[in-house]
Amino acid sequence: MFDLIIRRAVSPSDDAIFDIAMKDGKIAAIGQINAQARQTMDLKGQFYASAGWIDGHVHCYSASPIYNDQPDLVGIAGGVTTVVDAGSCGANDIAHFYQLAQACQTEVRALLNISRIGLITQHELADLADIDEAAASQAIGQFPEFIVGLKARLSASVVGGNGIIPLQMAKAIQQKHRHLPLMVHVGNTPPDLDDIAELLDQGDILTHCYNGKPNRILNAEGVVRPSIYRAIQRGVCLDVGHGGASFSFAVARQAIAQGILPNTISSDIYCRNRIAGPVYGLAPVMAKFLSLGMSLEQVISCVTANAAKALNLPSKGQLAVGFDADISIFALDKTPNTQRDCEGESLISDHQLRPLAAIVAGKVFVTEEGKKDHVFDL
Repeated sequence: MFDLIIRRAVSPSDDAIFDIAMKDGKIAAIGQINAQARQTMDLKGQFYASAGWIDGHVHCYSASPIYNDQPDLVGIAGGVTTVVDAGSCGANDIAHFYQLAQACQTEVRALLNISRIGLITQHELADLADIDEAAASQAIGQFPEFIVGLKARLSASVVGGNGIIPLQMAKAIQQKHRHLPLMVHVGNTPPDLDDIAELLDQGDILTHCYNGKPNRILNAEGVVRPSIYRAIQRGVCLDVGHGGASFSFAVARQAIAQGILPNTISSDIYCRNRIAGPVYGLAPVMAKFLSLGMSLEQVISCVTANAAKALNLPSKGQLAVGFDADISIFALDKTPNTQRDCEGESLISDHQLRPLAAIVAGKVFVTEEGKKDHVFDL
């Protein structure tokens, strides 16, 4: 007997109707399933089910003094099954974060800030002495399943007068741990984006890829920089990392028109931009890319298979037998709504994603939207 069967789910790729069976925290069968389960969820052919959504850029270390939130508020409450904190902690605090994460229903992973102090300040790379290779290596060795990558914030306010040096030091740390991707935040110059991009290798992640700042991926003529094309050809991943100041409709629109689509869609969410916007949650960020012309299948891939590949999560990201029983259930409504970027632009869209439930390791968590609509027979 299975633990849970989802019946009559809709596929985001082709609108096919299918069932999903789960046992012992894993996906056990997919298709038309004639079997019994301890629990059944009937979607009646009305709602979508995908592999569990992965938000690969959040800030959910609740003890952080600057960018903080609760993992379950940015995770299962919004239909997200796995969150990856992007550098809130360095080696000094990663053990405490790991301890807090164990009490969460959402799956939590972390990118280790290359600065041992992490985000207890907004200029954590201004003192190169805080980039402690030995401490970082010790943390990675102590928490090999929890730490799935490294994070370096490369903008003027963070690095002070150090320019590109912190990135060079980050790459040196990465060389000792080649299985780990390096996520690089791009903000205001210096350092210049061209110099950053040239140091990135296959598997590295450039986040805030559609920011509207002068250090954007477009040149003055609105053309994608050659350094970005070269980085993509080397296998560098482009991540959205929306946040409160790092997403521009205009930049995204121009880049997508030139064939530069995101590999991964992430929110860069924390308590302030979750409540006051313009982020609110991963689903609203995903909906913006539907409004920009990406298909539902493309958008879902950005938060499932692509995110799992980019962030060293080999048992997640696919609806396939043997993978983790992490599933997101959602509706796609054609309801007019206003979407906002970080540059003051708004657009009226008829794309609205409503997360209804998150299933983590076979355990069901219905969102407030799902409860409100009474959409499930459980």
